[in-house]
Amino acid sequence: MAKPLVAVVGRPNVGKSTLFNAIVNKRISIVEDIPGVTRDRIYFDAEWLNREFTMIDTGGIEFITADSHVIPKMMRLQAQLAIEEADVILFVVDGKQGVVPADEEVANILRASGKPVILVVNKIDSVNQEANIYEFYNLGIGDPIGISAKNLMNLGDLLDDVVKHFPDGATTEDEEDTIHVALIGRPNVGKSSLTNALLGQDRVIVSDVAGTTRDSIDTHWTHDDQKFVLIDTAGMRRKAKIDAPVERYSIVRSLRSVDRADIVVLVLDGVDGVTEQDKKIAGYAHEAGKGIIIVVNKWDLVEKDDKTTLRYTEDIYDEMGFLRYAPILFASALTKQRIHRLADLIKFVSEQQHMRISTSVLNQVLSDAQNVNPVPSRSGRLPKIYYMTQASVKPPTFILFVNEPELIHFSYMRFLENRLRESFGFEGTPIRLILRGKKGNDDD
Repeated sequence: MAKPLVAVVGRPNVGKSTLFNAIVNKRISIVEDIPGVTRDRIYFDAEWLNREFTMIDTGGIEFITADSHVIPKMMRLQAQLAIEEADVILFVVDGKQGVVPADEEVANILRASGKPVILVVNKIDSVNQEANIYEFYNLGIGDPIGISAKNLMNLGDLLDDVVKHFPDGATTEDEEDTIHVALIGRPNVGKSSLTNALLGQDRVIVSDVAGTTRDSIDTHWTHDDQKFVLIDTAGMRRKAKIDAPVERYSIVRSLRSVDRADIVVLVLDGVDGVTEQDKKIAGYAHEAGKGIIIVVNKWDLVEKDDKTTLRYTEDIYDEMGFLRYAPILFASALTKQRIHRLADLIKFVSEQQHMRISTSVLNQVLSDAQNVNPVPSRSGRLPKIYYMTQASVKPPTFILFVNEPELIHFSYMRFLENRLRESFGFEGTPIRLILRGKKGNDDD
């Protein structure tokens, strides 16, 4: 289930980005940066009262208009997109400036939405300014909450109100044996065409225009008695190409689709090869612990010799070394070349994700590994690994009990991961290794 989405909206210069940063950067609660493509700081994961959610910042989009009484077209689109996607909307206004016509325009859109909207009066920096809040009742949004994002005042009360509006999680889930698969990748690599090829019919609109898919679309599909849900996601663009708010929301939809998926299919363009954006997309899925399959699409357009497949495989693994566990399928959605293999490959990766290894077998592998390559000492201190056990699946997660976690170098952790893969496979799935010391302190 995707995390609740909290969108921050409002006119320019009211403090939207300051509020966003205050929630996700300050140690009000445990905050984790979504890995990979989130470095542009459009969205962050946050947590409050043990409830995880995703914050999205619509700030930083400044539009100049000659008529301050008319809300700019792109600002209106921004608010409309927030209405469409968000579970909770934070409508930020300026407590020092008071109500202006642009606030009323945004309020009209939000008031009619039916979505939970919290009116946030920012820049209430002292008790003496609290009287400035009452004017905003005129917007008809409900009880305003006065805060100072800059000084971190009253943010706890605001977040208490936010989490009250989250869905209770009692949603109808698909059967446990259903595999949720998200097709991810840059625009125009053929994700929608691949979906249609798998289904054998045109269930998703396909266009040669990059970025046609704005929404993530779920399609139920059964193959050889195995149930799947295919999630065709909007393509993710590089930051420089994200000029309009609609593109920013397309990224969020794609990330939410990955969150809901068990396995992601990273679709590459066989002609273009691996790009920097492919690496970022793959990094997000990898760090999210999802099963990963790489499909090189448009393989029919590639000029080939007897070494082309091997050369492409090595190039992909060289560019994305962290995905050497991911199987690669060279295919063509247009000609249906090798498409029939994808369903079985997805099912195989799902089985690898769910694999459990007994503690006795794990520790035999650990003992053999240390005999071949003992744990090196660091600064004259000798690290010791006592034993290993599997804690969970999806992704397979293992706990190593050691004397001092800080003595175990990351290169040795990589060595142990490779030994696990050599012994058991775990193809298509990340592996998590957690170090646990005598005092219970963990380190990934």
